[in-house]
Amino acid sequence: MKKLGQIAYIALILLFIYAPIFTLVLYSFVDSPIVSIKQAFEIGFSFELYKKLFNDAALMKIVWDTLLLACIVAVIATILGTLGALGIHYSKGKLGKGVSAFSRIPVINAEIVTAVALVLLFAMVFTESRSYFAMVVGHLVITTPFVVLSVIPKLKQLDPNLYEAALDLGATPFGALVKVIIPEILPGILSGFMLSITLSLDDYIISAYTKPAGFDTISTYVYGAMAKSNANSSLPALRALSAIIFVVIILVVVAKNVHVRRKEAKR
Repeated sequence: MKKLGQIAYIALILLFIYAPIFTLVLYSFVDSPIVSIKQAFEIGFSFELYKKLFNDAALMKIVWDTLLLACIVAVIATILGTLGALGIHYSKGKLGKGVSAFSRIPVINAEIVTAVALVLLFAMVFTESRSYFAMVVGHLVITTPFVVLSVIPKLKQLDPNLYEAALDLGATPFGALVKVIIPEILPGILSGFMLSITLSLDDYIISAYTKPAGFDTISTYVYGAMAKSNANSSLPALRALSAIIFVVIILVVVAKNVHVRRKEAKR
């Protein structure tokens, strides 16, 4: 009975977390602005919303702009975060601890505070607080610390003698870093990269405060579409877009876990 109770408790928690997402995926096959069981059975299930999504040129432009932004941010954040994690890990004394503490501030800080601070900074330095550059910097502020947090545990698991052994065998410091350290911490780097993409795609507050006029990300467009309610004909197609994003992320996570397990099995 105790075991059944534990299973039921876990099942309820999972149901609470994933029921809204599964509902979203289900209704992405119902071409109706109203989400209801009655409408689903009356209209039936189809791929009409997916067709509308891919046939909507304006919406597809927003999707590609958002993906491009996320990729740019993820690449830069991964490089900065990995270098930062290496610097923190190999720093001696209070310097490494101090930098590590400061790197976590954007993680625990309220995002609205970060957004307002960025707007004030760019308005003071560049006289223009809204630009594509400002938006990239804002996304980097919230994504880079997560790369650091993903890479540091892998560095702590690393055998400290590997780097010195590579130097003793004739490798240059840069060669030892690229050929020895990076391959060992690669899972953490990839996790940080995926986190950066997800956070960039998901972000609304930073994007809303820093985006230039006429530019929209998926999150800002969704908010605008919801504000206009049924006046926006693209609103139902956003269910299909959200479902696609969810499925792609799940597939990537599963593929990564399978790869890591196979690699560990070989070892």
